[in-house]
Amino acid sequence: MYDKNIENIKMARAGNETAMTELINDNNGLIWSIVKRFLSRGYEAEDLYQIGCMGFIKAIKRFETDYDVKLSTYAVPYILGEIKKFIRDDGIIKISRSIKELNVKISKLEEDYLRKTGKNITITELEKILKVEKEEIIAAMEARKPVESIYKEDNSSGDDKGIDLINRIPSGENEENSIIDKITINELIRALEPKERQIIVLRFYKNKTQSEVGKMLGISQVQVSRIEKSILNKMRMNLEAI
Repeated sequence: MYDKNIENIKMARAGNETAMTELINDNNGLIWSIVKRFLSRGYEAEDLYQIGCMGFIKAIKRFETDYDVKLSTYAVPYILGEIKKFIRDDGIIKISRSIKELNVKISKLEEDYLRKTGKNITITELEKILKVEKEEIIAAMEARKPVESIYKEDNSSGDDKGIDLINRIPSGENEENSIIDKITINELIRALEPKERQIIVLRFYKNKTQSEVGKMLGISQVQVSRIEKSILNKMRMNLEAI
C-alpha cells in the first residue's frame, strides 16, 4: 500500500489525473475533517471541500517522496492554509446582510444612548426599540468580535501573557481537530531557528515563565518577552503564508 501510494504521488506530480483523483479519494476523510472546522462560518460544505482539495493538490505538487513525513501530515497545513486564505479573502467570517444591517442600527442606538445617559444600553432595551428577538441582537453583537488567533496579539505586557491560546488545543472531545491543530503547530515550530524553537518549547511545552527562561538563557525577562513576541509574529506570518 505504501509503495502504491508513493507511485501515485510520483504519477500525480507528473500530471496523471487518475493518480491525483485516487490520492484525493484516499484522503477524503482528512480533507473533510478539516472542512468541518469551518462549517459554522456560513459557507457551503461542498465549496470548502473543493478549496480543501486545492490545498491538498498543492501539497502533492510540492511533496518529495524522500521527505521523512507522510503525505497526509505534510498536506494538513496546505489544506488549512487554502481554506483560511479563501475565508480571509472573502471576509474573516461570512456575515449575512441582515446581521450587518442590524449591527448598524445597534451601534447607532448604543452611541446615542451613551451620549444622552452616560450608560450602556441593555439588550432588553434594544429588543423593545428594534422589535427584534433578543437572540438576533446577541448574534449581531457577537459577529462584531474579532476571531482569535492561535496566539495572543500582544504578549509583552507581563511575564506570562500570550500563553493562553496555544494551550487551548482540545483534548479528548474531538481528537481529529486536536491532531490537526498539533500537526500545524508542530510544522510551524519545525520551521523556526534552533534558538527560537528552544524558547517556544520552554515557554509553551515546559510551561516555564519568561523569567525562568531568561535565567536559563542568561538574558532578562524583558528580552525573553520581546523575542517571544517576535517569534509568535513570525509563526503567524508563516501560517498565513501557507
